[in-house]
Formats: sequence, C-alpha cells, structure tokens
Amino acid sequence: MPNKVMLSTESRMRGDMQVRFGGRYGKTYCRKAVRRPVPSLRLGKGGDIFHLAGELTGSTGFMEQLEFLSGKSGILPLRPLQERKKIPRVSGFEDVKVTELSHEALKGYLKERGIDPAIAGRFCKEVAYGIRGKRYFAIGFMNRSGGYELRNPMFKGCISPKDISCVSLSGKKQDTCCVFEGFVDFLSALVLRIVKDEDCLVLNSVSNLERSYAVLEGYGKILCFLDRDRAGITALETLNIHFGNKVMDCSGLYDGLKDLNEYLTKTRENK
Repeated sequence: MPNKVMLSTESRMRGDMQVRFGGRYGKTYCRKAVRRPVPSLRLGKGGDIFHLAGELTGSTGFMEQLEFLSGKSGILPLRPLQERKKIPRVSGFEDVKVTELSHEALKGYLKERGIDPAIAGRFCKEVAYGIRGKRYFAIGFMNRSGGYELRNPMFKGCISPKDISCVSLSGKKQDTCCVFEGFVDFLSALVLRIVKDEDCLVLNSVSNLERSYAVLEGYGKILCFLDRDRAGITALETLNIHFGNKVMDCSGLYDGLKDLNEYLTKTRENK
C-alpha cells in the first residue's frame, strides 16, 4: 500500500503519527500533544493542534490556523463574541415602612416558635417592604446601626446595614452580658426567663463577632447562648481566646439540640 508508513516501535508507544503533506510524509507529530506538549523526535518541537496547523500552513496567526482546521477537520469556526448585556441591579428593599408588630400571620409564626407575641412586641417591629414591585412584611429586629433583621415563615434576611444589636433590660449598665447568635434565641431566653436584668448582645450572624469585642470588653461575665453547630462552636472558641475566664458556655442547657429556640419549642411540646 503506497500510503502506508511504518513507524518505529518507540513512536507508536508514544502515540506519534505522520502527516502527509505534498505527497510525502515529511514530519512527525505527537497525537497527545494537547495533553503532553513534548517535542517530537523528528521535528524537535512541541505543541498542540494549533502548532500543527501552523507548521502545515506556514502561518503563525491564530485565525489562519483556526480557519485551516475548520476546513480540514470539520471544526466550526468561532463566532464573534457578542457584547454581554448589562443586567440592571435591583435596589433591594423598596418603600420600607416600620410599624408596631400587629399582623396575625406574624404573631402566629412567633407562637409556632414558642414565643409570646407580647414579649416580641417589646423588641421587634413589623416591617413592610417592596421587592421588584411586590409587597411583603416580616418581623423586624433593629441593630445598633439602624438596619433590621427580618423573619417571617418564608424568609430570612436583613435590611442593611448589618450589625450587632445591644439590649439593656434594666436601663443601666450591668456586669454580665448574655450573647446570642440571633434575635429568636434572644426572645426564647426571655420566654424561658433565663435572662432577667442582664445586658444582652445579639450577633445577628457569627460573621459579626469582631464587632462585639469592643462592647464585651466592658463586662466582667460573658454568658454565651450560641448555636451548637460548627459556626457557633468556633465563635465560642474565639471569644474564649479573646476574653478568657470571663466567658461561660451556656449551651449545655440545650445539649443535643441546635439552639435555644429549639429547646424552647421542645419544652413547650412536652408540656
């Protein structure tokens, strides 16, 4: 057979092939060049399929190489990139209105979580807001920067700015501060009467932990009611590093459960 070319054993093991050009097999290229761009034995050059096209066409231009490959190998040419359309940003919460907590659906949600709406009403508001032209409402818990943590049966979010919340139950500075991850746990502690006159700090997210340091510096005791998950445990360890013996882990009260609110709901179910 005139077109049959015998390759050496070494070339076959390496995966080389010979390319016929101009009626003769003059150059040897490695088929695995895309994965392993090592020099071929015959040419002394490495490369991929585009380097091969360049050798065959004598061109170093990428588009010329691509045009050659598309004509010879059935490869579709690249289409010119279209300018990406800019997606308009939605400005988040619109037409926010804050009123006293009164909607029965929100009160019902609190009751399902074991929280007396009358207690929640002392610290929470009803927040109505719009998103993309639709109106919604949720329980709102204000932080020290004027933002709100939002909760309803279908939604958990916040109106910026994000920050911690500081609550004084007695109206004057105390020596003890109770730390909670979220305001639902804070309300749960009030229902359970775990806290009475102590000051309280709600992180509103463990990502706000560093924001609490300056506030917690002024307390002799720091009682932590954090979630019993990895994030809560890490936050507790971090507080221990910063404040040492002033920190007390109180999560043993709800051992085996995720957080204080779950303990509250389990307690209510067992009554």
